[in-house]
Amino acid sequence: MNLTPRAPAALATAHVTRWTVPSIATVSLVVAAQLVLIAGPLFLSANVVERLTTLFIYGILALMWNALAGYAGLLSVGHQAFFGLGAYAAVRLADWGVSPYPALLLGAVLVGALSLPVSAFMLRLRDGEFAIGMWVVAALCHLLVNLDNLVQGETGTSLIALQAYAADDRRSYTYWAALGTMAALGWLVFVMLRGKMGTAAQAIRDNEEAAGSVGVRVLPSKRLIFVLSAFGCAAAGALWLASSITFQPKTYFSVQWTAYMIFMVLVGGIGTYEGPILGAVLFFTMETLFGATGVTYLIGLGATALLFALLMPRGIWGEIEHRLGLQLLPVGYRLRPGLTDSTVASPRK
Repeated sequence: MNLTPRAPAALATAHVTRWTVPSIATVSLVVAAQLVLIAGPLFLSANVVERLTTLFIYGILALMWNALAGYAGLLSVGHQAFFGLGAYAAVRLADWGVSPYPALLLGAVLVGALSLPVSAFMLRLRDGEFAIGMWVVAALCHLLVNLDNLVQGETGTSLIALQAYAADDRRSYTYWAALGTMAALGWLVFVMLRGKMGTAAQAIRDNEEAAGSVGVRVLPSKRLIFVLSAFGCAAAGALWLASSITFQPKTYFSVQWTAYMIFMVLVGGIGTYEGPILGAVLFFTMETLFGATGVTYLIGLGATALLFALLMPRGIWGEIEHRLGLQLLPVGYRLRPGLTDSTVASPRK
């Protein structure tokens, strides 16, 4: 009897892929929605335009904190420092004669540049040390801003130059600025995470020493993401100033802003791209419905975050991705099983 083994009818293989039909459709819908939203002030009520501006700002904050913590593993509880500095820089530049809306962008750029030397010290810290260190930086920035005579301590000041615009014009310009900033930063992070930077950041997050041992440029990668997150949070702070006009240091440098970032990312799904977007929408909805209840609303936010941390640590989108393997805005690769034909060998007689 010939015991020559029969060749398999087909050999199982795995295909490395990134785009799927659902992800292509989702990206197309997102781009279409953003294009439609450009015309928002032309057909939406003033209240809806203001609320959408708030949502865009929350989206910026969630995306920036997730890029820092979810992908680079840098957990910060002091990113309100950059939020407050972005608003303060816009006020100071406007007082020096810069037009208000260019001042918003220029202020965010200056804060991003300032974060570069800050990173030289902060990125030497690890884990809890980095988190607490950022909180100290935020407290120090708050104290320094209070020393400026323009701000008048906790009394604060206003972006008076915005009064030169009619209310409807100011509302529309701020809306477009927030939408454009959110879209630009969102797509920038999307492209970065799909490239070498995304792979490097996740390797650093998982094991910094191992990442360095295989050639990952650990410090430059962390610095780039840190500076980007600082710029984004500063832009969000400047945009918040444009929507509210008044600037009070204790409000803009409040730890509540970082708490909001953490809530949105934790509930939506830390370390996923879709999660922070979903978390921002959920947080915005909760604020719209229950924000007027005051302390009860804040207690509800804390309880919700605690429940998610205990019962659903991956967050909403993290659970969906884990259970269904669904990626609508994929930033990584995935393996899909498949079959390749092979010749069937007949047994010898």
